[in-house]
Amino acid sequence: MDRAAKDKALLDRIGIDQIARNARARRRGQLGLGLVFMAPALIMVVGVLLAPVLFNIWLSFTKWRKFTGFGEYAGFANYERLPSNPFFNEALINTAIWVGASVVFPIALGLGMAMFFRNLRGAETFKNIIFIPRILAPTAVGVLWFYVYAPDGLLNRGLGLVSGRDVDIGWLYNDATVTPAIIATFVWQTAGLVMVLLLLGLAAIPKDPIEAAHIDGASRWQIFRYITLPLLMPTLLMVTILSVLAGFTVFDLLWVMGANYPGQRSLALAVFMYFEAFQKGSWAFGSAVAVIIGLVVLCVTWFQTVLQARVDRMTR
Repeated sequence: MDRAAKDKALLDRIGIDQIARNARARRRGQLGLGLVFMAPALIMVVGVLLAPVLFNIWLSFTKWRKFTGFGEYAGFANYERLPSNPFFNEALINTAIWVGASVVFPIALGLGMAMFFRNLRGAETFKNIIFIPRILAPTAVGVLWFYVYAPDGLLNRGLGLVSGRDVDIGWLYNDATVTPAIIATFVWQTAGLVMVLLLLGLAAIPKDPIEAAHIDGASRWQIFRYITLPLLMPTLLMVTILSVLAGFTVFDLLWVMGANYPGQRSLALAVFMYFEAFQKGSWAFGSAVAVIIGLVVLCVTWFQTVLQARVDRMTR
């Protein structure tokens, strides 16, 4: 008997083929059991997230309007209409302003408060007070600040007391003031959350490099610039991603506070999309705007994720 035959006879006696079959059967059983347990989550993801997104993309290539049914295939006609729409161009510019403001102001203010409260004793009460606006619903915040900015609201009355004369500024009715006014409200609501996230990032920074820098005679600014800020960069990038997403998708404050603004649909792309789809009934055109918003958010998020991965490698 040759060696190959001996090996086969030995494997037959050991039952290695049966062992392999049993292992494959166990893996298939484990996979099936895993799919059973994952089924609710998979149904939720597909039914609530993936299917509506795919339906919206398909809808953007049709002529579907309110009360007219699905309509016929329109190709890229809805996308070609966007650049020629003046409200879309204004909304695009305002959205860029929103994204920049939602990144710069909350992070700058939150970082400043985090550094101030970092080692301050008895600061928990102040932190809680600053964080309170975040737990409020955006709609409630919008209604509250709508009356603050009203012509006879608290802001104009306060300015009147300071200046000694009547002040009647329509903060939410003027092109030059409506966006900055709503941005100020947004910063007021979100700065507390940014502060808390950055405080967590500061707490994770090791103390040894900072103490060594103190011993070497480094100033507070030098410690912050060359030690604290680089080690805090992963947290800052994470906060930046969240801020960018919030800037692109902000709707509640704009819709509530800008309700009486003549050019409400131009306040941001999200408002423009809602106005076109549900106010005018141009569902296909509104879907095209939604696809544009989604693509921009995906591109920005991808870029920031790549940047964060590089920063993580540099700080290790």
